[in-house]
Amino acid sequence: MIGPVEEEGHVTKPKRAVLLRPGSDSQDALYERAVVAAGSVPQALALAADLGGKTPLPGVGSTLELWETLATLAAADLSVARTVEPHLDALAIVQQAHLPVSPGSWGVFAAEAPGARLEAQRGPDGGWLLTGRKAWCSLAANLDHAVVTAHVPDGQRRAFTVNLQRHGVTATSGTWVSRGLAAVDSGPVDFDQVPVAPVGADNWYLERDGFAWGGLGVAACWYGGAVGVARRLLRSVGERPPDQVALMHLGDVDRHLHGARAALAEAATDVDAGRAAGAAGALIAARVRGIVAVAAEAILSTVGHGLGPAPLVVEEDHARRVADLQVYLRQHHAERDAASLGRHLQQLEVAPW
Repeated sequence: MIGPVEEEGHVTKPKRAVLLRPGSDSQDALYERAVVAAGSVPQALALAADLGGKTPLPGVGSTLELWETLATLAAADLSVARTVEPHLDALAIVQQAHLPVSPGSWGVFAAEAPGARLEAQRGPDGGWLLTGRKAWCSLAANLDHAVVTAHVPDGQRRAFTVNLQRHGVTATSGTWVSRGLAAVDSGPVDFDQVPVAPVGADNWYLERDGFAWGGLGVAACWYGGAVGVARRLLRSVGERPPDQVALMHLGDVDRHLHGARAALAEAATDVDAGRAAGAAGALIAARVRGIVAVAAEAILSTVGHGLGPAPLVVEEDHARRVADLQVYLRQHHAERDAASLGRHLQQLEVAPW
């Protein structure tokens, strides 16, 4: 089953992206809110702010509910999910560090890119100052705060919170030409002696258990986006009598979604049970993110084969959903992440299978 449905005559109307059992009216309502916010950054940020006070943190007993929330948003609109997910992740990071959370919208800027280097150094008063360029800063011009990683003098990396409205913060416009996630501008940001507050010790951001859990939250968004794409194929079999090939495509998509859903659900159980800490958590995240990414890419291909070109060229929602998911999936590093999983397996003392 791809998702719960409502019958309107002969029209199947799916809503939430299923991870939880049984059905959830609140998730169906969330889906509708995300549909309304689609394409509007201000509305997506307002939804993020509302969910920030209501959505569970990862690892405290309701991780599956958190991930279904992200998946449901993504099934409705991936740009909304791409706005909400880092906001919730930033709140979790700050709280994992036992720090107070400032009100407003949040992002997480932790990517590294050639030719862009952000450095943190002590200022005259002993506080930290950021200088340099940070790449891949989604919605920086729209946000109030961010968790940012920077290089520190001892050669390590450290996380900081930064007020993006401060003097010395400049979001570079005009570099984001993507057709997918077009509303979520993710260009570089320049910092010029900007005061910031540390979050954890050196390398804490990368070494904490929540790093793996946050990566799995992104995978939940990929899953939800794949559900949205798959639903167009499901709808097609009600538009005209399907032949054997159409039914094969539908069966293939269902298998991929079921495998991704099962992997996420098991991972959520492991997170809440304390089995996803340290190296075990990194292994689980690498494995499950790979499973979901491969499933989503296979669904994009299968749905494309099954539907042909028409929905991609005449249906705005479907064309945007496909383009959005293609871009979002590139947060998975494909063969390099598979190699990383292989390294985790190589270091195990007991064979996993």
